[in-house]
Amino acid sequence: MATGESASPSNFIRNIIDEHNRNGRFGGKVETRFPPEPNGYLHIGHAKSICLNFGLAADYGGVCHLRFDDTNPAKEEQEYLDSIIEDVRWLGFDWGEHLYYASNYFDQLYEFALKLVKGGKAYVDDLSAEEIRAHRGTLIEPGKDSPYRGRSVEENLDLFQRMKAGEFPDGSRVLRAKIDMAHPNLVMRDPTLYRIRRAVHHRTGDKWCIYPMYDFTHCISDSIEGITHSICTLEFEDNRVLYDWVLDQLDIYHPQQIEFARLNLEFAVMSKRKLLELVKGGYVDGWDDPRMLTIRGMRRRGFTPESVRLFCERIGVGKKESWIDMYWLEKAVRDDLNEKAPRVMGVLDPIKVVITNYPEEMEEKFEAPYFPDNPPAMGYRDVPFCRELYIEREDFMEDPPKKFWRMAPGQEVRLRWAYLVTCQEVVKDDRGEIVELRCTYDPETKGGWAPDDRKVKGTLHWVSARHGLRAPVRLYDRLFSVANPGAFKDRDYKEFLNPESMVLMPDAVVEPSLAGAAPGSRYQFERKGFFCADPLDSTEGAPVFNRIVTLRDSWAKIVEQQKRETARLEREARKTKNKG
Repeated sequence: MATGESASPSNFIRNIIDEHNRNGRFGGKVETRFPPEPNGYLHIGHAKSICLNFGLAADYGGVCHLRFDDTNPAKEEQEYLDSIIEDVRWLGFDWGEHLYYASNYFDQLYEFALKLVKGGKAYVDDLSAEEIRAHRGTLIEPGKDSPYRGRSVEENLDLFQRMKAGEFPDGSRVLRAKIDMAHPNLVMRDPTLYRIRRAVHHRTGDKWCIYPMYDFTHCISDSIEGITHSICTLEFEDNRVLYDWVLDQLDIYHPQQIEFARLNLEFAVMSKRKLLELVKGGYVDGWDDPRMLTIRGMRRRGFTPESVRLFCERIGVGKKESWIDMYWLEKAVRDDLNEKAPRVMGVLDPIKVVITNYPEEMEEKFEAPYFPDNPPAMGYRDVPFCRELYIEREDFMEDPPKKFWRMAPGQEVRLRWAYLVTCQEVVKDDRGEIVELRCTYDPETKGGWAPDDRKVKGTLHWVSARHGLRAPVRLYDRLFSVANPGAFKDRDYKEFLNPESMVLMPDAVVEPSLAGAAPGSRYQFERKGFFCADPLDSTEGAPVFNRIVTLRDSWAKIVEQQKRETARLEREARKTKNKG
């Protein structure tokens, strides 16, 4: 819809756009952009911005640009650029012909900087970065003018051109806007526009030895591209006045900057610095570690793009910073996969069951639907059955409490799709560990049927020992054990890494239908959760499975305990501070 109001759920950004469409500010046009720096991998926080910018453009019949803010060659790599393109596409968005780079505009940016110099609105400063910070002042004290602020237009023009020509060493001079060193907003106290940095750029090579700063580049890039609504996170709210100042001084097309609250997700960190520290320190197995909420990590774990988009839609867009419970991300994944993941059986921690009255050489196949609630939707597969099976070790208790409906001595249970069985004997090794359960089956209960007078409350999943496929399973969980690992200023956030964020189940056995599981394919292991055949480690006939998410929220009680623990730690931190 090019000029009408969006039918999507309202938020303050849509309200602004609707008002602009009513008053004709941009002629009914909506053009947004997602402007990542190619200096790292994208994470779930970026996904929120991607979904917002591309979603708004689509809803209003506009376009969204993908523009790389590649103004810092010392930290940028082609690897990051390629991964960002791949990740945005994986999320389901397409920018068409609108792929841009800030480096496309280096010549224009330089000309605009010259215009500011010639108009007396910018000057070359010889102060060091430390000296500039010292001169800036505080929130309650004005800054001090640089001793070089009074240079003439001619001298500034000469020096800036010589900066471009490479006559001065790195860090020796910068170009600063001449605004007001007593401005109440510290951002406006003569911010730096250009710095000298000899670094080979991945697109422009060694053509440039001066590079523009983000605040100067971003607004002009928006203007050049005809962006209508420049949507960014709240940390840029104070910078909006500089965004407006640059465009007003240059007297060029002026988009509207709008800020929204970034994503703060519990049990995770979003800082690029911290994510890099986790990777470099070996705390995780790379940027695509399935415990990392990088888009690459989520993809490898088995998240679907639809589930990530659903999560971003559900949490909405606000103006106030808040924390989102991890429950909502996990719920979005469950809700999405529940409709599309075929049901199969996998035993993660197997214990052998021998059905003593079942003929040794006999085998059967039971037809089981991939989607029990709607069998025609996904069809059926054959599940082989024989004398020896595996069930989950946790599904048996030798001395069970009341209301334990799974397997126990003398207690009848149903094997999914197969028979009713009863445990008659427990076999242990020399250490007293249970190694085998001996059971009998009722051949009259084929298909798991039970007469009306047989009250069987327990249904177990199982895998044939003769036909089952050994497949290592990784049980992934939240990377941190507390909701906000960065909340304690006197503690290293890495102290709160969850030691059980990845548990390997090397002896897991899955039904033989999974021998053909393609890398990246997703399944629901009945009663155990949603799983994905690892896209990197799985090979034909030898899958390795990652748990994507459990079938239900298992953290509710834990979270309450952790909130109490967090409050206790905060009280201790305040006491320590007060004593100091």
